[in-house]
Amino acid sequence: MEQRGCGAWRERRQWVAFMVALLLLWSRASAQIRYSTSEELKEGTVVGNIAKDLGIDLTTLTERGFRIVSSSTEPLFQVNQNDGILYVNRKIDREEVCERSSVCLINLKTVLENPLEIHYVAVEVLDVNDHSPSFPEKEKRLEIFESALPGARFQLQAARDPDRGPFSVQQYKLSHNDHFRLEVKDRGEDGKMPFLVLHKPLDREAVRSHKLLLTAVDGGKPPRSGTLEISVDVLDVNDNTPLFTKDEYTVRLTENAPLGTMVIRVNATDLDSGLNGDIIYSFGNDVNSRLRKLFNLDTVTGEITVTGQIDFEEKDSYLIDIQASDQGSVPLTTDKSVKIKIVDFNDNAPEIEVTLFSKAIPEDSKPGTTVALISVNDLDSGLNGKVTCSVLEDIPFKLMPSLQDNMYSVITKSPLDREKQSEYDLTIFATDAGQLSLSSVKTVRVVVSDVNDNSPEFSLSPYNLYVSENNDPGGSVFSVSASDRDINENALISYHIIRDSGDETKWASFLNIHSENGNILALKSFDFETLKTFQFQVVATDSGTPSLSTNVTVNVFILDQNDNAPVILYPVSTNGSAEGVEEIPRNVNAGHLVTKVRAYDADIGYNGWLLFSLQEVTDHSLFALDRYTGQIRTLRSFTETDEAEHKLVILVKDNGNVSLSATATVIIKVVEPKEAFAASDVKSSVKDEEENSVTFYLIITLGSVSTLFLISIIVLIVMQCSKPTDYSSKYLQDTNNDGTLCHSIQYRSGDKRYMLVGPRMSIGSTIVPGSNGNTLVIPEHRRASGEVRSNSLWRYCVANISVCFGSKLLLKIIMWLCRLSTIFSRNS
Repeated sequence: MEQRGCGAWRERRQWVAFMVALLLLWSRASAQIRYSTSEELKEGTVVGNIAKDLGIDLTTLTERGFRIVSSSTEPLFQVNQNDGILYVNRKIDREEVCERSSVCLINLKTVLENPLEIHYVAVEVLDVNDHSPSFPEKEKRLEIFESALPGARFQLQAARDPDRGPFSVQQYKLSHNDHFRLEVKDRGEDGKMPFLVLHKPLDREAVRSHKLLLTAVDGGKPPRSGTLEISVDVLDVNDNTPLFTKDEYTVRLTENAPLGTMVIRVNATDLDSGLNGDIIYSFGNDVNSRLRKLFNLDTVTGEITVTGQIDFEEKDSYLIDIQASDQGSVPLTTDKSVKIKIVDFNDNAPEIEVTLFSKAIPEDSKPGTTVALISVNDLDSGLNGKVTCSVLEDIPFKLMPSLQDNMYSVITKSPLDREKQSEYDLTIFATDAGQLSLSSVKTVRVVVSDVNDNSPEFSLSPYNLYVSENNDPGGSVFSVSASDRDINENALISYHIIRDSGDETKWASFLNIHSENGNILALKSFDFETLKTFQFQVVATDSGTPSLSTNVTVNVFILDQNDNAPVILYPVSTNGSAEGVEEIPRNVNAGHLVTKVRAYDADIGYNGWLLFSLQEVTDHSLFALDRYTGQIRTLRSFTETDEAEHKLVILVKDNGNVSLSATATVIIKVVEPKEAFAASDVKSSVKDEEENSVTFYLIITLGSVSTLFLISIIVLIVMQCSKPTDYSSKYLQDTNNDGTLCHSIQYRSGDKRYMLVGPRMSIGSTIVPGSNGNTLVIPEHRRASGEVRSNSLWRYCVANISVCFGSKLLLKIIMWLCRLSTIFSRNS
């Protein structure tokens, strides 16, 4: 039973399997649909309606999940579940899908579920001419010797076209060329094979390479094509000699070009290639060693460079032979000459040559006198050798061009003066006319010789000579000096004193002068008290031819020395001794003037300024002596015990450096008042008579003095008018109110007026140094010549008188006259 059950099962299974297989076979047979479509269609293009062609109800497509089964994530086709239309899902490239098949068929499987239905759809993709023929290479390079014979064949690569059938490569075309032609061989399924055939001999020197264009054309409408560029390089054979690019090489080179400067680059070409066309350069066999030192030739580049010093003045051009050779197995050579012209560079400064006519030119030479000749030379040429000369403008010389080129003469253009400038540095400038001009400078010293055209000149005019009295005879007292702006003999000076018979120069006989150095010697001793001033003239003469001379006035002033002792004028006794007796009453009060000692000194200044002092006195408490006036006065009243007679010895001395002195003795007798009255009566009567005579004399004296004073003023005015700038020496001698005689000597030296005065100096005077204290400078305010001369004369007169007498002129004259009368009366 089990065996029966198993057999039945087996029968049913086989029946099911048979039915399924039969169903499948029926479904496949019934569902095989074939469509055709072209490649390269856009997405969404309808291929066919599967549902309609299979007879499937459209309403069940969505429910049964109608779809295409594909293993690709992006299938080429898709079906629309709504209407069962088959459409292109993405762009189809037949050459990509069916690369090696002549017929491109794509099988699709569609499925319906519930119940399951499977349908197969075949889609044939039709080819379109969407590809052009292409060669494996864009460019093909062939190398062919120019010696190749015509008929030589060269195989080319065939073009490929992914399209099939009539859209594949159908023919080849070759661009027009005289040297090559194209042959095509058909190889069946392998396509057509092109060959390049040499039709005409090649010449590399004519055409080094040939450019050919091979075109492959398919059978499409319109046809597509692809091209191949064929470069045929013609290989060289050494059949050409080198050729220079120029028939003649000429170059200009500036002299003094720096080392390494490129002069020129020669260039030769060889139509051959490789070693056959590689050129090397070299000097010709005739190029000497000197040129090889000056120039260098680069064997590769053909550059000629400077290797030595190029000097136009040495040689102005060079001719160099150059060889160009290729490097073939049998080298070919070509010769060429290079001409180098040297261009002059302004590298030579002008040379100046000076020829002086004499070592020195006299200063009295006239303008236009030739001093020297100048020759200028420049080794350069053209403008570089054209020279102009000039000199400084601030010298009395100028250049005059001569008829001959580059020759000049130096002449004077203005008068010369050796004393202003004895030498001139004549600087000559020579400049050429080059673009970068060069110049030379030469200095020539021109010496101006002396001519005796200057007189001697004294250092002062006039000279003021101060000689102390009591000088040593034969000693030098002064020296005059003159100079001459000339030189040598023209400046050699000799001196002499003008001597004539006139009174003004008679004192010059006591002087002598050294003819060479101008030292003045005094032949005698001068006495100030006898001679106070005089003048003479000295002549200075040079030794030129003719000689020139100059005079100068020398004013001599004798300076006082303390050589006179004081002289007692009062008291003086009958026998001439300095002794006197004075009587005074005993009842006089203190301060009573007993008497006055008067003295005189012939010297002036401090030498004549007297001082009084008590050398002896019996009683110092009774009497006192005034130091300056010599007045003796009582210090107190007399007493009963005082002696009746007193002796006073007065010392009178001057103020010289070595003072001199004199003494006077005054005996004072003290008498009783009665005796004094009796004596006074006698004296009064005598005195009345004397006073009458003195009064008469005083009137006469006053009238005379007034007349003389007016005459003096008139004379001074006349002298001032005749001598506006110089005053002769005038002397005044008088006594002062102190009993000491006053001496004054006025004179003028230069811009100052001097006065030699006695012991009393006027207010405002100053002591001149070197005058031993005897010379005073009187202040004077000089005025212009246009001022009124009367004021100057008046001030001059007043100043001369006031030096001794002070400001109260008239009063002092009266006092002087009174005291003079007293002296006369006492002496009588």
